[in-house]
Amino acid sequence: MSTVRKTITVTEQQDSWIKAQISAGAFTNDSEYIRDLIRRDQSEKAERETICAALIEGEGSGTSDRTPDDIINAVIEKRRKNGTL
Repeated sequence: MSTVRKTITVTEQQDSWIKAQISAGAFTNDSEYIRDLIRRDQSEKAERETICAALIEGEGSGTSDRTPDDIINAVIEKRRKNGTL
C-alpha cells in the first residue's frame, strides 16, 4: 500500500498527549498514532452505519406481536445455539 505524506498542526496539549502515548510504548511514532486514530474512526463509522441500517430495517418491519419477554427469550436461545452465551 502506498503512503502519502501529510503535514498536520496540533496544539501543544495535543502534541504532549501524542508524545505521552509514544512514551508509554503504545506507538513508535506520531504517524503510527495518527494512523491508529484514523483506523478506529473508520471502524466506529462503519459500526454506526451498521446500527443505523439495522434500526431503519427494524422500523420498517412493522409492529411485532411478540412480548418483550418473548424477544428476550428468543435472543437468549439464539445465543445459546451460537455458543455465545
